[in-house]
Amino acid sequence: MGKEDRAEIAEGVYAWLRRKRSTEALAGSHDPRRIALVVLVRDLARSVRDLERALDADEREWLAALKGRLGERQPDIVAAELPDWLWERLGEILGAEGRAAFARGAAERAPLDLRVNALKATRDEVLAQLAQDGIDATPTPWSPWGLRVRGRPMLGQHPWFVDGRLEVQDEGSQLIAFLVAPRRGEMVVDFCAGAGGKTLALGVLMRSQGRLYAFDTVEKRLAAFKPRLARSGLSNVHPQLIAHERDARVKRLAGKVDRVLVDAPCTGTGTLRRNPDLKWRHRPFDVAELAAKQAAILASAATLVKPGGRVVYATCSVLPEENERVVDEFLARHPEFRRGDARAELARAGIGLDTGADLVLSTAKHGCDAFYAAILERAR
Repeated sequence: MGKEDRAEIAEGVYAWLRRKRSTEALAGSHDPRRIALVVLVRDLARSVRDLERALDADEREWLAALKGRLGERQPDIVAAELPDWLWERLGEILGAEGRAAFARGAAERAPLDLRVNALKATRDEVLAQLAQDGIDATPTPWSPWGLRVRGRPMLGQHPWFVDGRLEVQDEGSQLIAFLVAPRRGEMVVDFCAGAGGKTLALGVLMRSQGRLYAFDTVEKRLAAFKPRLARSGLSNVHPQLIAHERDARVKRLAGKVDRVLVDAPCTGTGTLRRNPDLKWRHRPFDVAELAAKQAAILASAATLVKPGGRVVYATCSVLPEENERVVDEFLARHPEFRRGDARAELARAGIGLDTGADLVLSTAKHGCDAFYAAILERAR
């Protein structure tokens, strides 16, 4: 199988995951062959003539009838391409119009966002170089480091990606670092570092000075992070594998840390255009389980912060159970913390984005993945 064939198969799988409900409605069954034919004709623009050699007479007849049905209006819940439980919950949270806007955003292909490594280049320098290389990029509206690229250029071998001047990172993810707002020489912890995109952004804000710990419970994620770290040029980042949020490596930092980022594991409902499989992976009971885990992680992470420090709690979810509710319950149990103002923190960084005291980003309004973040400041 050639490279182009593999790329088409991957594109077809993603198309099916994005539009699973309408695909199965058009197929009239869960039959894999009919589902594949719907994807090929509707999403990959293959003609009946392209396919007819591989079809029997009944399939050719069925496919000819399908072509006439592709423009039919589907029921709202089918057109939204969401599971029943999420459709209902989003209606409660966002109302009918907000839910429809969410569904449209989740069905789109995500753009390619880049972050300029400000330790190695300016955004204007990178824009000029990409233009010279025939790559169409524009500044993102909010992040001063962000670029949005049209199309899908092969950037993995671009010299400026290889040498760490560029990183792939959604604009919303970039903005989280500005809420943490670490200073040079501070001690900072990224409590759930994962692939390390936010860790690298924090390191840039620290100008590679101080100590920045990148914790994660999955060794493979930290292993994948290390090449990115090497490209970045940062020298103050210390990846550490922990067993859980109560690990001894966590406890030894209790009361010593200036800033902690908790990018909590979540349903990922704010990233469905990028990860459409998440729509079908989660069930309602997962939300309650994740919320309990998020609360435990936040409580452990908060013990690291010294008086005058802060925790930033963030998710890429749109569900209040994982966002405001976790934060409100934490504040009710921890009177030594108070809610900070995300608007004011972003304004200090020259970012004029006002979504309230907490940062609440949506694809429909802001063009990036949907994120939630709250600043929690320790007063004593």
